[in-house]
Amino acid sequence: MPEPSLPTVPQLAALCGSEVQNMTLRIVTETGSTNADLLAETTQLQGPTLLWAGVQTAGKGRAGRRWHSAADATLTFSLAWKFALPVQALAGLSLAVGVTVVETLISFGVDAQLKWPNDVLRNGNKLAGILIETAMDKTDRQSIWAIIGVGINLADARNLSAQIGRTVADASGLERVRLMAALLDAFSKALPLFEQQGFKAFAPAWNALDAYAGQAVNILDQEKILQHGDAAGVDEAGRLLLDTAQGRIAISAGDVSLRIREE
Repeated sequence: MPEPSLPTVPQLAALCGSEVQNMTLRIVTETGSTNADLLAETTQLQGPTLLWAGVQTAGKGRAGRRWHSAADATLTFSLAWKFALPVQALAGLSLAVGVTVVETLISFGVDAQLKWPNDVLRNGNKLAGILIETAMDKTDRQSIWAIIGVGINLADARNLSAQIGRTVADASGLERVRLMAALLDAFSKALPLFEQQGFKAFAPAWNALDAYAGQAVNILDQEKILQHGDAAGVDEAGRLLLDTAQGRIAISAGDVSLRIREE
């Protein structure tokens, strides 16, 4: 496997705005999982911390699925952020992160959209994934660490699609260091806003970016259909709204999946 070309921390910092200057920035060529690394370090972290890896050999996605990472073809990182909130107040955080990622990609000319609960799509195929894990702050029981893992396919979608057996999208042509700096700038504004107002501050933007709005969909749990209806966006708690024959219902994320319903 070729060594991924990565910037130095000073090179990344030089492209970031003033709000990012209080973050700890770390860049490594390879690791198992950036989420796992930061989760293991929460007792030592002094503040917001980025861990960007050129390659993750044991990256993971939602429901324990493997996240495939390739040298120079993906942007994979985790951001540790401490919230002065109880864990239940983090409901909707992954959706707010999705809004932040998609709006940043759009600023680079990438026509990205969102799929509930935590996928980023381009032309109907997965472009990026988000995985958030939490850990209690052992010195401050009123706070909790969120480890925000993001993986974005930047190139080589055809080879990656063949490798994993399903079609994925990419955002080729983007300079990783500039995208990373823009994401950090965006997170430095979005995460404090989430702490203050919760997901309701992001719900209108999420609904404007919803790839499945108005479409007939199935809600599945381990490939078994639980519900079907027309997707109607999300509410202020981040729950999927589904218009069914019995009326509108709200579905929490859990481990369920959303699929277009085949007629």
